[in-house]
Amino acid sequence: MFSKEDSKKIREEFWTSFGKKYPHKWVLYNTGIKEVQLKFTFNNDFAQVSLDVSSADEVIQEYYFEKIYALRTILKDEYIPDLKIEKHYLLPEGKEVSRFYAQLDSVNIHNKNHWLEVYEFLSSNMKNLQAFFIEYKEFIEA
Repeated sequence: MFSKEDSKKIREEFWTSFGKKYPHKWVLYNTGIKEVQLKFTFNNDFAQVSLDVSSADEVIQEYYFEKIYALRTILKDEYIPDLKIEKHYLLPEGKEVSRFYAQLDSVNIHNKNHWLEVYEFLSSNMKNLQAFFIEYKEFIEA
């Protein structure tokens, strides 16, 4: 078990080393669509890249979810073959989003032996997810 401070240091070390190993300008929160973000997640159970739709307005939430959902075949066939889709994905802090994601299970951020596999997973899948978003952004926001 790690103390809260040790865990924080390990997380910082992972993300710093990931950024150095894969220097890339990621879109992430700067999508140009307030309700749509691209995200990295790596915790004690899994690593994940996701395209999240989040809005306090249910109509707007539904609108963006349906626009991206309409592209799911392209997203799966051309970008993320192992794509998972959850219209109601509950985040650890209790907030609900719609999530399109790829996930690598049975990895732990505290186990440095997992890091190389996770680096590659995160980088390759986020590049694909970002390429999809850039290609179809106009359709999503239209």
